[in-house]
Amino acid sequence: MCRTSPRRSLSTSVRTLAVAAGCALALAACSGPRRGIEGDAPKALGQAASERLESASGAAHAASESIESTWGAAVSSVRLSAGGYMIDFRYKVLDPEKAAPLAGRETRAYLIDEKTGGKFLVPATPKVGAMRQTPRQLAAGKIYFVFFANPGKSIKAGDRVTVVIGEYRAENLLVEA
Repeated sequence: MCRTSPRRSLSTSVRTLAVAAGCALALAACSGPRRGIEGDAPKALGQAASERLESASGAAHAASESIESTWGAAVSSVRLSAGGYMIDFRYKVLDPEKAAPLAGRETRAYLIDEKTGGKFLVPATPKVGAMRQTPRQLAAGKIYFVFFANPGKSIKAGDRVTVVIGEYRAENLLVEA
């Protein structure tokens, strides 16, 4: 009969708890408020970003409204994260019934770099699983996330990407810093 010593089992439990705490801290840092190097982001950057958004074409706005009415979700942001090695895609659920396919565990999600055509997948770790939210029940007004791997930091701020989650497709999205 094989027995594990109490010391070994305690050591394994402590290690597992440390890994879980580290993952929770990393995800919490990613979902917190965005800050510049010296506190709040400079106002000039905020003004430049709002000017870029205002100058977006009417066709892109119409496509956005079409996606919202068809899929019940609106794109909140597409940002670089984890030092540029991850792309953080966030969407706000407007209609949980229509948006349900976006959160399906079996629904395949990937991101396409419009410049190169490269395909970037959602990373999955053995202990944490896929780095995206897949709740059983979506809530209206809540923002959900999907992380995409960005190996080699090939996608940079200012690049355009397409996000595909199952049949859902959001094109020409601007990657923010």
